[in-house]
Amino acid sequence: MSVSTAQPLAVPATSSTRWIQLGLGLIAMMSISSPQYVWTLFTKPYQDALGVPLSAVQVTLTILIVLQTWLSPAQGYLVDKFGPRLLIASGCILSGLGWVSAAYTTSLTGLYLTYGLLCGVGTGIVYVGIIGLMVKWFPDRRGFATGMVAAGYGFGAIATTFPIDTMIKTAGYQHTLLVFGIIMAIVGAAAALAMRPPRAEDNLPAPAVMSSLRNVEPKDMLKTKVFWLMFVMMTMMSTGGLMVISQFAAFSRAFGVANVVVWGLAALPLALTVDRITNGLTRPFFGWLSDRIGRENTMGIAFLFEAVAIAGLVAARNDAMLFVILSAVVFFGWGEIFSLFPSTLTDTFGTKNATTNYGFLYMAQGVGSVLGAPVAAYMAEQTGSWLPVFGVIIAMDVITGLLALFVLKPMRKSYATT
Repeated sequence: MSVSTAQPLAVPATSSTRWIQLGLGLIAMMSISSPQYVWTLFTKPYQDALGVPLSAVQVTLTILIVLQTWLSPAQGYLVDKFGPRLLIASGCILSGLGWVSAAYTTSLTGLYLTYGLLCGVGTGIVYVGIIGLMVKWFPDRRGFATGMVAAGYGFGAIATTFPIDTMIKTAGYQHTLLVFGIIMAIVGAAAALAMRPPRAEDNLPAPAVMSSLRNVEPKDMLKTKVFWLMFVMMTMMSTGGLMVISQFAAFSRAFGVANVVVWGLAALPLALTVDRITNGLTRPFFGWLSDRIGRENTMGIAFLFEAVAIAGLVAARNDAMLFVILSAVVFFGWGEIFSLFPSTLTDTFGTKNATTNYGFLYMAQGVGSVLGAPVAAYMAEQTGSWLPVFGVIIAMDVITGLLALFVLKPMRKSYATT
């Protein structure tokens, strides 16, 4: 495989255009972040309303993320073939419709078909479409650009966590879903309608790190060992992060810190808001770092850091203030997978099929949602403790960090020279 070596960063002729596209992608990502990142606030209301256990309610998030990720190869193909504008706009509208329709459901099946199905399909189109667009607009800052729009997916819930928590308590979860579902659809679709892919005359700069000069078709990519190693690594990291996201309210209540007042606010919504900040910041930060010190080196640092952060969170589980602080550290060590993996994949297999190719890798997030949501909840229910779940997550973080440094790095180098 031919490769392009690192070159000094250049200023493209259309720098303003691509930065505008980055801003639009950020807005659209922010608009569809709440279905996943504030889901934990709706689990208890749905448990009470439907009279079902947590593990049954958590299947909703699994459906959402499985559909968001496992349909992404087809969604990515459609975006590559027909362009991002209308498809991403339709995804934003579907996501909003998922919340609006979930406000009226009265059964588990209805919850799965509204919040799970519609939000899953909608957010999947938006997410994979925007990531695929950014790796094409920013060959020289691929890690940073994908990190920025992925940060929108983490940052978006910052603006909604406290308002949603407050509205649930004052007006009920159904009214909350209706109001925020409409806002989500309008804001996201408006941003999407101004998006476009780069053209030849945009004169984009050369890649900043070792990158492929040929474009590998999805069917050929799926035959390589390096792709499947990345898939396994992303699955393990996704599992740990999604367990924390989906179960955060549940295990914070189990640890007795959810309603403890910290700095004048209840620990649970405070932690969720602070976590969104660090979960957003980590994506462009580690993406930027990977543009400079290499993808695998950055992965090793970030994933091992996450293992230490999780261990600290467990050790401080009975101290509300430390729990809030360390939960923010945990999210800083996890969200970077959404900048590191797409940029690494595109560096390895080229830009022509970048959206479709990343759609296949993004399916790992779906596998992680099964292990991190209902399976983790079931394990906690059967053992009577969240500690075994955290132990498994720490082990996977360590293994993935070591794989990045000692297996993925030489494997990618070998693939690049064949």
